[in-house]
Amino acid sequence: MTTAGIDSGAKNVKAVIMRDGKIVGKSTVPAGLDAKAAANQAYDEALKAAGLKRSDIQKVLVTGAGKKDCDFAQGKITEVGAAAKGISYIMPNARTVIAVGAEEGSAVKVNEKGNVVDFAINEKCAAGAGTFVEAMARALETQVEKMAELYDQSTKEVDMNAQCAVFAESELVSLVHSQTAKPDIARAVLTAIADRIVSMMRRIGIENEVVAIGGVALNNGFIKAVEKELNIKITVPADPQFVSAIGVAIAAAE
Repeated sequence: MTTAGIDSGAKNVKAVIMRDGKIVGKSTVPAGLDAKAAANQAYDEALKAAGLKRSDIQKVLVTGAGKKDCDFAQGKITEVGAAAKGISYIMPNARTVIAVGAEEGSAVKVNEKGNVVDFAINEKCAAGAGTFVEAMARALETQVEKMAELYDQSTKEVDMNAQCAVFAESELVSLVHSQTAKPDIARAVLTAIADRIVSMMRRIGIENEVVAIGGVALNNGFIKAVEKELNIKITVPADPQFVSAIGVAIAAAE
């Protein structure tokens, strides 16, 4: 069976094509201002990578913030369901999944069958998602990609107490004006988002193996901040941003 999974995120749209349980094509494109066009582009590019046409696909499902704009999909699944199925395919031993994208962060507990046992979502505030890191990086006049590097250069722990992205930016400016070193501020930012995620993890209970997916999982500073707070090892699979799209394609086959 040949299926497609679309993860229409707030920042990027990911598409995965699977045939008989194997990934044969994938693509990611910026969501931009037109989520519908981005979903179509990502789908077509993934099909091209797989050497297939739309008529070759037996079922397409979608998840993500822009799922309502994916008009070619035949159904939808939840973000936590997609994360659970995707990580179970890639890492069958995973039991706790942290998924952090541009606008949403979540913690999901899964069983050996890839089913969701429990979950917690931070969907009301950007302080627990990737847009928080982007906003803070802009305020620090640096790039998101440099934040992990700055984290490693930090020599001092600095508290960032604001629980809202808007207030956190004001607090960051105050830290800058007080001559706090940029690496220490970057560390405070990544620790702040880690605190949000750790709180959700503790709410559902933490079971090994712990895995991080989503675009923010590529930020090693964030991963180190979570590991430091929990004193555990977190595994980040290759291409963590595609895990949910893989889960959607698997759900389509089911």
